Amino acid sequence: MLVEKGSKKIIWFRNNLRTHDAAFWNHIQKEDEVIAFYCLEPEWLKPTSFGWKKMEVFRAQFLVETLQELQLQLSKNNISFYFFHCHAIQAFEEIYSSFPFDTIISQKEWTQEEVEVENKVRTAFPNVSWKTDYDQFLIEPAQLPFSLNDLPDVFTSYRKKVEQKWAVKAVQSKPNILFKKLNLPFSSSIPTIEELGHSSLQVDERSAFPCKGGESKALQHLKKYIWEHQQITTYKETRNELVGIQYSTKLAPWLANGSLSVRTVYHEVRKFEQEVLENDSTYWVLFELLWRDFFKCVSIKYGNQLFQLSGILNRNYNWKRNEKVIADWINGNTRYDFINANMLELKNTGWMSNRGRQNVASYFAKEMEQDWRIGASYFEAFLIDYDVHSNYGNWNYLAGVGNDPRDRKFNIELQAKNYDNFHVFRNLWLTKKVVEL
Repeated sequence: MLVEKGSKKIIWFRNNLRTHDAAFWNHIQKEDEVIAFYCLEPEWLKPTSFGWKKMEVFRAQFLVETLQELQLQLSKNNISFYFFHCHAIQAFEEIYSSFPFDTIISQKEWTQEEVEVENKVRTAFPNVSWKTDYDQFLIEPAQLPFSLNDLPDVFTSYRKKVEQKWAVKAVQSKPNILFKKLNLPFSSSIPTIEELGHSSLQVDERSAFPCKGGESKALQHLKKYIWEHQQITTYKETRNELVGIQYSTKLAPWLANGSLSVRTVYHEVRKFEQEVLENDSTYWVLFELLWRDFFKCVSIKYGNQLFQLSGILNRNYNWKRNEKVIADWINGNTRYDFINANMLELKNTGWMSNRGRQNVASYFAKEMEQDWRIGASYFEAFLIDYDVHSNYGNWNYLAGVGNDPRDRKFNIELQAKNYDNFHVFRNLWLTKKVVEL
């Protein structure tokens, strides 16, 4: 369908919750009537078959903060932003009754749940034009030196081919356009987590990620990390630490919901390398960004195999479901104090280090041989930086049904010795707090 300028366009935000370096600007002109909305699917706040909500309080709080910021940034261009807590198809139908849009602009998604939601909308509005972009990649699939059908199953092979060119698009500047302000009869109020059915959230003073959601906070953090504190120069040495906000980049939560552009991160790192210093640590940040892209490509190539028990390798094990083992893992009651400390950190803050994640997943899947999808579902519920592709890709990898050519199993006591030799991390989470009267 050919869309003329001056048409009615609706921006459907999903995991692209930003206005900087955002592809949707390419599809709107000043003459258009434009509104934007976000839809929180009811299923995300309902308990799964495992007993926890699909989106627990930490992710919900970070999302609410992100949406408040997105609404503020869009208002600078006179774009009204609405919030719906219902199925997306209902939101579209309600909006259409007051604003008969001819174009839907959104981020391209490909995992099953997201596609099912989108297909219902496409079926209900067959004559509407769609504009979708891969806006969460560092290097878009079309820019790869191979087709996704030929995607290497081992990360190193993928990385070596991709690094020959680094086909990363330039950062797109935000246009200085004022659209016609539209006021429609829908809620522009972003709910609190209490209104969404969660209890009030108190930030744990021990948290390694006490940060708030939203693109302004993301860009401020990026600037501090790279330019002001220059922590990027020691990333490779500090990335496996366990305590405090200073270790690792801490960019993952903002990258996960799209409130930070991965291309922006890439170009800032390159600029720092040119103007200040290029070393193993600056490279290693880019290396980790490639891992993130790799898992997205894996999920496109393998589709629903990513979520099946036999994984992308279609490899069968005798998986178990022992309720006591699962509960002990969640509540930090295993025989390993290192596992316990990491799981208590996750339960109390919505955060866990990469080193911790690898160990607790290896313990759950390899040592206790529990259905790895239960662990993946728990991470989905609690991790602030939950990303469907990285989460399920990593669980496939660590459960022995994914992209790990060595099928390794972690020696947890040795890992604890190597990364928490003086028990600083374990003492932080396992020592009872003494309350002074």
